[in-house]
Amino acid sequence: MKNWLIAVMAVIAMLTLAACGNKKEEVLDPAETKEIIDEGTVGFEVLGDKVEEVTDIPKEDKKAILAAFDEYIASFNAKDINRYTNTLSKDPQGFDYEEDILAVETAFKNYDVKKTASDVTIVKYSEEEAQVFSNLITDTTEFATGSQLSNTGRQVTVFDKEDGAWKVSSIYYIGNES
Repeated sequence: MKNWLIAVMAVIAMLTLAACGNKKEEVLDPAETKEIIDEGTVGFEVLGDKVEEVTDIPKEDKKAILAAFDEYIASFNAKDINRYTNTLSKDPQGFDYEEDILAVETAFKNYDVKKTASDVTIVKYSEEEAQVFSNLITDTTEFATGSQLSNTGRQVTVFDKEDGAWKVSSIYYIGNES
């Protein structure tokens, strides 16, 4: 059982961090003020459970960004690798495209993984980049044993505009203390 738990935790970390490149995962105390900042690319404060949405975003872009985020989550949950890769930037800033696809394909073969996002909020916006905050629950079941594990955390998904569409360029994840 202990080996299975270690393996599942490794898969969750792989799925989360494969898209994060060399970013580190930290444990958060939700009551404390935290900043998510990496080389100036992601920056906003989380004060407890309060996250503020940007106010200067055109309605069309807001709708398109939220639809891109929903498709990113839905395509992952559907285990549709072609659909999932269509949500990713071809020139990502926070992960290696080929490594991410390989990690996700491996996970899809060995685990039933479902991501559930809540409190989805656009926290930073420009015409070329958007940052979407969400609280994320990742439920994992190993096919071989049926063993289950659930992990919660906060994620910022960075989207870049490519050929008129919003694509995932990097992901920053902070796991909650269990």
